[in-house]
Formats: sequence, C-alpha cells, structure tokens
Amino acid sequence: MKTNDVEILVIGAGMAGLATAYYLAVEHKRSRLLIVDEGQPMALTSAQSGENYRNWWPHPTMAAFTDHSTDLMEDIARRTDNRIHMTRRGYLLVTRDDQPDELLRQLHAGYGASASKLIREHEGTSQTYLPPLSADWQTAPDGVDVLRGHDLIQRYYPAFDKEVATALHIRRAGDISGQQLGQYMLETMRPLGAQFQQARVVGIARTDRFLVDVIADGERQTIKADIIVNAAGPFAANISAMHGEKLPMHNVLQQKIAFVDRNRAVDRKMPFAIDLDGQTLAWSPEEREVLAAAPELARLLEPMPGSIHCRPDGGDHGQWIKLGWAFNSDPSEPTREPELNPYFPEIVLRAASRLQPALRQYLGALPRDRVHYGGFYPMTKENWPLIGAARTSSVFLTAALSGYGTMSACAAGDLCARAVVGAPSPAFAGVLSLARYENTGLMDELESAESRGLL
Repeated sequence: MKTNDVEILVIGAGMAGLATAYYLAVEHKRSRLLIVDEGQPMALTSAQSGENYRNWWPHPTMAAFTDHSTDLMEDIARRTDNRIHMTRRGYLLVTRDDQPDELLRQLHAGYGASASKLIREHEGTSQTYLPPLSADWQTAPDGVDVLRGHDLIQRYYPAFDKEVATALHIRRAGDISGQQLGQYMLETMRPLGAQFQQARVVGIARTDRFLVDVIADGERQTIKADIIVNAAGPFAANISAMHGEKLPMHNVLQQKIAFVDRNRAVDRKMPFAIDLDGQTLAWSPEEREVLAAAPELARLLEPMPGSIHCRPDGGDHGQWIKLGWAFNSDPSEPTREPELNPYFPEIVLRAASRLQPALRQYLGALPRDRVHYGGFYPMTKENWPLIGAARTSSVFLTAALSGYGTMSACAAGDLCARAVVGAPSPAFAGVLSLARYENTGLMDELESAESRGLL
C-alpha cells in the first residue's frame, strides 16, 4: 500500500484512533488503512489519562456504552494473559450526606431495568459486603454495593473522614494500562496492512476522493483517501473545520498529579476513591491574603465543586498514588503542550486530604518523586461522545470522549468501525452520533439532567 493512496485515513493516533483502526483492520479486514498523527502513537491526551474505567453512568445509554467497552477490554485481557494490566477494585463514590436521594436516583437510572438485581444495600452491622481485597478482574463481583452509616463505612475504610455517611462501590470498575492497550492494538493491526505515519494535517479538499494535505518530515504531501475517520482528540473540531463542518464540542484543560507515597498514607488495596462533596479549601490567614490579591487565584477561596480523585498506582506492592480533580470548567483552545497551573499539586492535595486525612502530612512537603501532568477533555455540552457518521459524506467521528477516553475507546472504536463498513450496531449506538441532536426529547432530557457523569 502506498501511504499516499488509501481507502481509510484515520486522523489521530491516540487511544480512540488506534481502537477505531484496530477494529477496522481486525474485525472488518480493512487493510488499506493509514493512521496519521503529528506526534507519536498514544501521546498527547492519551499519555495523560488516569487509565480508569467504570460501567456506571447516570443514564442507561452511557451505562450500556461503557459496559460494552468493558466487555471488549476484558476480551483483550483474556486473550493476552492480561497484558493490559486490568484490575477491578472498583470505584468508591463517597459523600457525607446520609440521605443522598438524587445520587441514589441516578444510580438506579443508570442501571435501568437491571437495577434491582445489581444494587445491594448494606446498613448497620451488615456482614454481606465483600471488600475489594483482590485486584483480579475475573473474580470481582458485578453491580454496586451501597454502604449506609458512619460505623459501617469506618469498619471497612478506617482511613476515611469519619463524617462520610454513604459510599457507593461500583464493582465493574478499576484501571488498565492504556499504553499497553494501544501498543497491543498497533502490533496486532500492522501485520494486517494498517500503517502509521507521523504527519500534521493542514488541509482537506474533496473531488471524487478526499485530498488530505499533510506536513511530514518537513515536506508537504497529499494523501488520497476514500474515507476519513476524525479521531483527533482535542483537535477534532479543527479537522472538521478543514472540510467545512462545525462540531458541537469544546475543550477543557484538566490536571492530575502522581507521587511516591513513602509514608503509606493511602491503603494499597483501596478502590479508586472519589469524594463527591464540594468544599471550601482550608487556607491560613496569610495564604488567604495572597490568594485574594491574585485575580486568577481568588476563586480558590470560594466554595469548590466535589469529585476529587485518589487511587493507588502500580499494584499492591507499588508506591505511587494519583490525585485528580476536574474542577476547571472554562473552555480553552487546545495546544500540544498545555500550560499547567503550578499551584495545582497543592490545591488537589488539600482537597484530597479532607477525605483521607493522612495525606495532610504531605502539605508543603510533596515528595520530589512526583509528576504533574494534564490534558484536554474534548467534550459536548451533554458530555456524550460523537461516534459515527459526520454530516460530511464519507467522514466518520470517534470524538468528544471527554475524561473517559481510555475506558470508552474500545467501544467507541468498535462502533465507529461498524458505521464505516455499514455493519449492524447495538441499539444504543444511534444516539451517540450527531443524529441525537435531531431528537428533541432526548436533548431536553439531557439538558435538564442533574448530572452529566463527569467525575
């Protein structure tokens, strides 16, 4: 195959682009396939992933979507002797609210007709809850355990803030190695004819075929293609604009930190814990004075949203932990090297210390062995992906995967590949495409939803 004349051109070699190419090559036997990206495969946003997955969402469509993706990841884990390092200790969503009616309503809505079978409630002296002692994804339970009451939660999670009154333990959830998953896909599809070229797309024209201008090795080249798959992550809207289409999406920069937990502040067997409660960060009077004087920092004195993340990283015998907090909501133009907030490590550590007070020992003393990183969440306003046909004929999308790119990439790639070749798709797939914007009932429902599933 000449790299300048292909059937399918996939733009973007992040997790979503590789997954789409993988299913096109492996399941649908498309061999004249080229992936292009300005950087190396699995770089940019895919290299900044939290690498977590879950099958719960406050809407049955997205729950079915992430369930499908988990099925596909488990299939790969099974066939590769778990090369992707899949674990399944779950997601633990906690709140100090002892009557979180809206949260429980969302929980039941996400599981739909299966809710009565999958949701287990535990209170008082209940002995039926199974704590996540093992990380083995094949032996972990399904569904969700709802723990009610301070004493019950303290029995199993004594390191947590004693005010925590409700915990939702999503069991089909955990983490994987996104880099290993992407590398496996590359290695598998290359012998089938798929190729990768490092190149920057600078223009798209259409005659009887697409003429895609790229810069590769400092030279301008033209790639001829019958079909384009736009999987360009935060740059998907830029690619669409090149062929005259506007996508209903924007980008929001989010950040994380990882560091060596030398003092073992976090239990290595703890699930991925998310403190759902908003809070006002605790600053000293001197710190408050400094923050108040800086307009870009003054917001940190006000009440902040919840959903602060913490999880062990590196397995039971590792030392690293990851902290994240997607509190930023301001859209911004994407760049390949985003400018990170130098205060973020201290901010997220203070927030995480509320749920796990042992982390306070690192305030002002974060280890030198740490990494501060971040990437853009490309998202629609309702936080659902864009998968399937674009408005432009013969263009397809695997885009707007927000903060759930790693966990949803297999399903997104599978569904987009099916759309490209015209294969049957699961019933939920239709409304994950641009077609949903013609469904006023659905869009009204999503507009009025209390939660968009952004954790």
